[in-house]
Amino acid sequence: MKERELKFTLRVFTSLSELLTEDAALLSASKNALKDSYSPYSNFKVAATVLLQNGEIVTGTNQENAAFPVGICAEGTALSAASALYPNVGIKKIAITAKSGTHVLNHPVAPCGVCRQRLLEYETRFNSKIEILLMGEEGEIYSVSSVKDILPLNFSKEDL
Repeated sequence: MKERELKFTLRVFTSLSELLTEDAALLSASKNALKDSYSPYSNFKVAATVLLQNGEIVTGTNQENAAFPVGICAEGTALSAASALYPNVGIKKIAITAKSGTHVLNHPVAPCGVCRQRLLEYETRFNSKIEILLMGEEGEIYSVSSVKDILPLNFSKEDL
């Protein structure tokens, strides 16, 4: 038997002021979009804002449905909108923020497994890493340089 250790670098910031101006603006846009979340069932709001390689910014929020499996995550909404509006443009960064209706989120919330797979598809499609910025309502801010960092054993078109 062999063992392999998988590692990645997680950059941790204590406030928006420590970030590059571009990153702080992207997270602020995402945080402002939380008001547009349609989350009457969970009262858990999520917003995702993508910065495209052409400089355009597209935001999406989670959209719930009474038939729970039919809902769409914020990341999926943002990625689909970006792909529909700019079908041949890659994604440079995505900023994801969240807010709970029951308590203050004092830590970042990472994308679910399905959204990690969606992000991986865009990295693979455009052969370009997507930086992921994560922020809760308060507290630390996380940054990772690629979705492969948070989805190391991934499934992609090379496996088909």
